[in-house]
Amino acid sequence: MSKNTGIVKDCRYLRHGTEFSHPETPQRLVSIYEMLDNPDMGWKFHGIEPREATREELERVHRPAYIDRIAATAGEKLYMLDPDTVTTAETYDVARLAAGGVIAAVDSVISGETDNGFALVRPPGHHAQAEVAAGFCIFNNIAIGARHALARHGLERVLIVDWDLHHGNGTQEAFYEEPKVLYVSTHQSPGYPGTGGMSEMGRGAGLGYTLNIPLRGGADDALYLRLFRDILAPVAEAFRPELVLVSAGFDPYVGDPLGEMRVTPEGFAYLTRTLLNLAEASCGGRLVLVLEGGYHIQGLTKCVRAVLLELLGETCATEETLARVAGQADEKADALIDRARQQFAPYWPVL
Repeated sequence: MSKNTGIVKDCRYLRHGTEFSHPETPQRLVSIYEMLDNPDMGWKFHGIEPREATREELERVHRPAYIDRIAATAGEKLYMLDPDTVTTAETYDVARLAAGGVIAAVDSVISGETDNGFALVRPPGHHAQAEVAAGFCIFNNIAIGARHALARHGLERVLIVDWDLHHGNGTQEAFYEEPKVLYVSTHQSPGYPGTGGMSEMGRGAGLGYTLNIPLRGGADDALYLRLFRDILAPVAEAFRPELVLVSAGFDPYVGDPLGEMRVTPEGFAYLTRTLLNLAEASCGGRLVLVLEGGYHIQGLTKCVRAVLLELLGETCATEETLARVAGQADEKADALIDRARQQFAPYWPVL
């Protein structure tokens, strides 16, 4: 059945970082937007108008002094926040628009205006901590969106799935003591930022609500799908989220210059279908994806297109297809899943 899929798309996102050469280039979105402007794609989606996140919305995740620090860079041609993370003259406004774009997508899906959505925004966010910019990230877009869902819409349970190549240390920090948000991350390890060990599971009331699955390089469609089906799915079904958010980084794509994974566009569609099925079962299909990494421009665009077609229901991976692909995982997947079950089962007996 076809879905009403919303997208956040705005050329103002291209204004960040135009003055220097960087992997997180505006060309990432230029390529995606050009794909969406093709006659066979653009008309299929419901446009979601972004807005700039308010100070109150930013402060649900970030310290006031940190927000002031970013605001102070407005108008400056180049300012180094850390060796990887740079602001340019319009970065502050664009970063607020990225966070606000995610909020707008969350509002659209929760209100029923759209069935699901994809916030095609930049700069990315999942490395941004309460008072630290890092890993190309300024404000933590997905964390701000989740806090908005809790505060404004009164939700009690939000699932964040992070399939980016890199561990979302900022998102983990934001919810490490929070039982209302279940954070599940698959990421390459060892690798930047060096966090996300399986033993990092939360603290206090949030213990058991952070689940990290570090992966060695070379993980492919089959391994990712096995993890989503055998670990993520049963835990998510027990958690019963009222909203599913995805830090959708496409740097696990085979050929991405920053990673060593082997996920194909079809693989990302399979992961999307798995999450769509979870969302349909638990929260009426409320699913919002937020763009994070992905630095092979053509590969990124192909992956986003595959995910969007799955969100629309134009492609629909069947249970038979998902089971077949997951069944191709090797014995290394069995060992990883056994280890994850041993680590997580005390908190999630469903495993």
